[in-house]
Amino acid sequence: MYKPFLTALLTGLTGALLHAQSATSIGSPNQAIRLTVQNNPAGEVTYQIRYKNKPVIEPSGVGIKLSRPQVTLNRFTITAVDSAKVDDTWKPVWGEESQIRNQYNELIVSLQDKGGSGIGMRLHVKIFNDGVGFRYEFPKQAKLDHFIVADELSQFRFSADHRTFWMPGDYDSNEYLYNFTKLTEVDAAAALAKEKDIALQSPIGPNAVQTPLLVKTADGLYISLYEAAVLNYPVMALQLDKKTLTLTSQLTPDAVGNKAYLQTPTQTPWRTILVSDKATDLLASRMILNLNEPSVIADPSWIKPQKFVGMWWEMHVGKANWPLAGGKHGANTANVKKYIDFAAKYGFDGVLVEGWNVGWEDWFGNWKEDVFDFVTPYPDYNIDSLTAYAQGKGVRLIMHHETSGSVTNYERRMDAAFQYMVKEGINTVKTGYVGRIIPRGEHHDGQWMVNHFQRVAEKAAQYKIMVDSHESIHPTGLHRTYPNWMASEAARGSEFNNAPTLGITPEHTTVLPFTRLLGGPMDFTPGLFRMRLNQFDSTRTTRVRTTLAKQLALYVTLYSPLQMAADLPENYEKHLDAFQFIRDVPVDWAQTNVLAAEPGDYVLIARRDKQSPNWYVGAITDEAARDLPLNLSFLEPSKTYEATIYRDAPTADWDTNPEAYVIEKKTVTAKTKLNLHLAKGGGCAIQFVQK
Repeated sequence: MYKPFLTALLTGLTGALLHAQSATSIGSPNQAIRLTVQNNPAGEVTYQIRYKNKPVIEPSGVGIKLSRPQVTLNRFTITAVDSAKVDDTWKPVWGEESQIRNQYNELIVSLQDKGGSGIGMRLHVKIFNDGVGFRYEFPKQAKLDHFIVADELSQFRFSADHRTFWMPGDYDSNEYLYNFTKLTEVDAAAALAKEKDIALQSPIGPNAVQTPLLVKTADGLYISLYEAAVLNYPVMALQLDKKTLTLTSQLTPDAVGNKAYLQTPTQTPWRTILVSDKATDLLASRMILNLNEPSVIADPSWIKPQKFVGMWWEMHVGKANWPLAGGKHGANTANVKKYIDFAAKYGFDGVLVEGWNVGWEDWFGNWKEDVFDFVTPYPDYNIDSLTAYAQGKGVRLIMHHETSGSVTNYERRMDAAFQYMVKEGINTVKTGYVGRIIPRGEHHDGQWMVNHFQRVAEKAAQYKIMVDSHESIHPTGLHRTYPNWMASEAARGSEFNNAPTLGITPEHTTVLPFTRLLGGPMDFTPGLFRMRLNQFDSTRTTRVRTTLAKQLALYVTLYSPLQMAADLPENYEKHLDAFQFIRDVPVDWAQTNVLAAEPGDYVLIARRDKQSPNWYVGAITDEAARDLPLNLSFLEPSKTYEATIYRDAPTADWDTNPEAYVIEKKTVTAKTKLNLHLAKGGGCAIQFVQK
């Protein structure tokens, strides 16, 4: 596959590459991005990136520190350089497109430690038209077999004090709001002090931030720092040096302080740098997916995107509760039958049931090994009759497995739990990991838990079960490799609308597509129709900070192949005309066009259904009202469409009048131009049906 480095693909390289002060450059296929690798006289290898001759990453170090053997690998002799170019396509099992192009130029730099350890490694770079990925590879070798990673030394140095969307670094939670400040104004401690809604925190430090990190430069570049294909390695955060504007990789430690236990041959995850002068390009990027391996599931025909309702929001608004004790147990046979009836009546695929199994009275805060066994229903929940009842109506139940952080307990019981699901005809599970992780008090983002999520995906695939993980590591494109791992939470989702303090701000959902969703689908649980959450408790002051029309638009702008209609059936039945959009909108797409976007302000996306020629548009805004022009040139030129427009009413406002909306129909073609007015915290959802 690889060619000698002295090929026409790479320019500016001479024999000096193999000696001190050597350098080489490699360009993206369209030559917009250029990466330069430099080896200075001290043996330090650095890389830098430019986009259309603008600085993206200034010369930044690479390397890794080991504790066993005790050696720091950051000074190298370059022993070989190889290159290749790739341009192919592949078809995802489900997703935002039916086909994805994978085009990049590749560079592999072989390195030998100058410190005398005899250890060799490779710096592997892939450069796409929309960004760069690099990782470290350790081939099988005499001087390195089993080893322990103490730190990773990957750096990302900026040329200026850029404006940045960031979350405070935390080894156990990614459910924070984003801050938007200059790099030198990052203050994770202050951000954490404002966050009153997170029960579990393990802050990394005052200048630590999570990935993905989004930067907007003064000269108009959008830069995202993230990672891809995180397997058998901890999640990466970033430690900021405000003086040098350098971010250095910060790996999540295990309970005894080590970062990773590895054996050659092996490799780290990809460190990714997306860059463009158009915000829409970041949302259209599939680079992180392309850096993951193809599916390991030979026959994925059983994996089906789906929409579902569920016995879940009742607990968040005070109508019901998870435990049997207390007289408000929601997961009882009669109540779940109502949800099954509702799902069947309105064409939903599944019904999620939380609080169905024994153990909820003692599940949180005690960190016991065996709170749940995942096969014992509460006595008021007749799962046998309910699964039969659902099957008779063409609906499936969705299982919920809350581990309460007792992960070793869950791993011991997974086979029995999945066998129980198969017996009951249930093929989708929502997992949860609230609490301190057992064994040993591991962090949520450590290597042990990364490996656990892989084990769950692999074990579930053996039983043909689809997985939706909550309180999990952030996704890094692994849904390409494990397409049954369909969605994750891994960010502040809709349940935080019921949080007592900050909750979800109107801008939050305009930031998520540029950050969290770059790695994979999110189970955000949209579709709330009642915005003041005092329906069952008049003293509640919590609320949803969007308009109803924006809740509809989220089904298009926040992609997931598992989409929940999160609100209560009785709230939907008051607005069946608006509910129709949730019924109609697909969860699997043939094509996605990002029409307009600005992080923290607005997002406008059009998607074409995989099963029909119909298109759907979602537009959302932050706390500011705005008008967005909509050019319909994405429609098939020779066809006519009926557009059903679900928009904010003229008086709509997330604060004062959130549930005011208008539905109108228009006949349109590809030449039609529309203007979308979005209220404060508002949105617009449109269905285009080909005539």
